[in-house]
Amino acid sequence: MSVVTAACDYDYLVVGAGVIGCAIARELVRSPVRVGVVEQAWDVGEGASKANSSLLHTGFDAKPGTREARLVTEGWRLWQREAPELDVPILRTGAVMLALDEEQARELERWRRNAFENGVTDVELLTRDQVLALAPAANPSVVGGLLVPRESVTCTFTATVALAEQAAVNGAVFHFGHRVTGVDRSPDGFYRVLTDRGQITTRWLIDAAGLWADEIARWAGADGLVIAPRKGEFLVLDKSARAKVPLIHLPVPTPISKGILVAPTANGNVLLGPTAEDVSDKRDLAVTASGLQRAREGALRLAPALADEPVIATYAGLRPASPAGDYVIEIHPRHRLVLAAGIRSTGLSSAPAVAREVVRGLLEAGEPLASSESPLRPRPRRRWVPGLPRPCSRPELVAADPAYGRVLCLCELVSEGEIRDAVRAPIPATTLDAVKKRTWAMAGRCQGFYCTAAILQVMSRELRIPVTGLTKSGPGSPVVGPPVEPPGRHRHG
Repeated sequence: MSVVTAACDYDYLVVGAGVIGCAIARELVRSPVRVGVVEQAWDVGEGASKANSSLLHTGFDAKPGTREARLVTEGWRLWQREAPELDVPILRTGAVMLALDEEQARELERWRRNAFENGVTDVELLTRDQVLALAPAANPSVVGGLLVPRESVTCTFTATVALAEQAAVNGAVFHFGHRVTGVDRSPDGFYRVLTDRGQITTRWLIDAAGLWADEIARWAGADGLVIAPRKGEFLVLDKSARAKVPLIHLPVPTPISKGILVAPTANGNVLLGPTAEDVSDKRDLAVTASGLQRAREGALRLAPALADEPVIATYAGLRPASPAGDYVIEIHPRHRLVLAAGIRSTGLSSAPAVAREVVRGLLEAGEPLASSESPLRPRPRRRWVPGLPRPCSRPELVAADPAYGRVLCLCELVSEGEIRDAVRAPIPATTLDAVKKRTWAMAGRCQGFYCTAAILQVMSRELRIPVTGLTKSGPGSPVVGPPVEPPGRHRHG
């Protein structure tokens, strides 16, 4: 039974609609309780979850004994089980850690032992010839490698949207475009979460705000949490590079970072990056010439055969690093506060396990929640997920709905029907970025040069908004400006 009262909007309010916040919301709605999610952006996954390498880690290289190591290995297993229900693609490509000199080769044995300590016992040391047989684009000077056969590739966009949509289908309410400006307590003990669009009240506050988790925690009365942004810059190679990269290429890690990698993607491209630079500005998502150069040089040290492959896109992301060096997951029953913070790039891998950890903590605190095995209503099946044929290539779909045969994005073969479906989904795509995350339209070689206008027309029709009112990522990012008078023409009164 829900324990919400008339004086309170929600039993549990999650701050942050990244992959962690959406996973927690999905886990909570297994119970008949009221769950809300508040997010400053206008879609899910617009923060740290948006700009990572989309890898599903086994946890082989996590520090043994940490919460991160335990939850990443548990999360990998949960994703294997739950991905089919969620329509989330998983490509078990495997990964190879490349030793480029004798000193790095000696490190491989240490990482093999590390993997065993974390329960990842199927790793294997490789000779130079074995590495080159598996990774033909690898640096010819490689002296050895460590094979991690269960490292996998997914799509961070698809995963976050899937978790959010199933949470929504099962009753979670998402408040987008609500920037939290403060938190206080009402006289009856509920949290009042103050936003720039009004206040939301809740019995429990769940802080999954990523880069902003320390600020939310301080407002809620939990001092001591520190989140430091770590910037990573990426390059995206065209699909011609994919045949050269059958598996993930990893460097030998450093104390600061797992390093710059080369990875195939679920959409058929290849990623180079990320860099790792500690910055002070939590909004600094600018790519830089120096950062991209470091990402390129680091990646080409692993796979110089990619040097001539064209770059079609670049981006930067900020990971929420904690000085503690581990995930911060705390349940404070007296204050009815949950912290799920300091969860860096491995958060995509660990998200289902983090959500279950939070629910376990709430159960221990006496909350009336259902088991993690309680069923959920499924989200609507998607016509396409990364790695599968496009609807336009399936005659039965086109015959039933000709909109799937009207291709708008020629680079990625995205049809009008897919754009329409994205706008009508349980978490509607109301911005161009949201459409891109769900369909991969505008993400191909031309980067939307030819298709954006046609996509805007479909969005305008479905949302009943003039094209001039549509945005890239929300208010302040208009796609189409007001008409401009041609030079030399003047109006006369």
